[in-house]
Amino acid sequence: MTGHTGFKGSWLTIWLKELGADVFGYALEPYTNKDNFVVTGLKDKITHIVGDIRDFKRIMNVFEEYQPEFVFHLAAQPLVRESYVSPKETCDINIGGTVNILECCRLSNSVKVIVNVTSDKCYENMESVWGYRESDTMGGFDPYSSSKGCSELVTAAYRRSFFNPVEFSTHQKSISSVRAGNVIGGGDWQKDRIVPDCIRALEVNKTIEIRNPNATRPWQHVLDPLAGYLLLAAKMWEAPEKIYGPWNFGPNYESSISVGKIADMVVAEWGAGSWAIRAGNKNVHETNFLNLDTSKAMSYLDWLPVWNIGKAVEKTVDWYKQYKQSDPYKICIKQIEEFSA
Repeated sequence: MTGHTGFKGSWLTIWLKELGADVFGYALEPYTNKDNFVVTGLKDKITHIVGDIRDFKRIMNVFEEYQPEFVFHLAAQPLVRESYVSPKETCDINIGGTVNILECCRLSNSVKVIVNVTSDKCYENMESVWGYRESDTMGGFDPYSSSKGCSELVTAAYRRSFFNPVEFSTHQKSISSVRAGNVIGGGDWQKDRIVPDCIRALEVNKTIEIRNPNATRPWQHVLDPLAGYLLLAAKMWEAPEKIYGPWNFGPNYESSISVGKIADMVVAEWGAGSWAIRAGNKNVHETNFLNLDTSKAMSYLDWLPVWNIGKAVEKTVDWYKQYKQSDPYKICIKQIEEFSA
């Protein structure tokens, strides 16, 4: 797994480990010393390799040493606003990093299943009320979104050129890309994300500052798309000539609500606090509305979102309330078990 030190990567690593997988991860160091990866002690529970996704020779050496069968590619520059500050770095990581991983997979005899994790922002967003389908046009207004669209195009090119399902008997590999909504959950401390922003303010009794309270996003607990990724990977292993390509794993339509409403729900679960629009905030272009059509995953994988927005916020805030007093790894395991049940 690449990006295992990140928010989604750490949760996926825990889930895979509990399923009995032998996990090795390749990523940069965690963003903060409070990140889920750090507080759960994952560094000592798996094979943890610190490295840059742009270093092709290093990654190739890791592939040759550990001989992975499943590859989950999550390493990325994940922030829209940061992409305006560092557009070249964003593209080098999100596009070039994808090329590096797929090239390693192409050259590796051990790899059988490849899942490239991109973003719902990979679509050419027309602010439509209907959900985007996997066949819709790739695009993106900002450097981050366009880099994820490019990562999808690179994945499609490798699938057609080197991992074509029609020629599976020759290459023995299946490749997919996955797109999720705005994920929330415990252990995320990344900047410019509404839930971490809320928690940072609430922990020190400060007013939460919000850039764009009216922006609507498809919110979901991190375990919902991760369940989709795991189910997809299993199906790809079982039926590689049938299950492949791009997949959406978004929430129910009712979970697409405004940033301000999410802040209200977080405050209510926390039991105190308030929010206000950030004064003097210099806005860059960000999507106001985005929704995913998940009928493909529902039809072919029998996947469905499990936790609605209320349960997602409840479990997220519960993690942040407990992590200082309880074992964060056990908190994650408990929530995974509750979700799986």
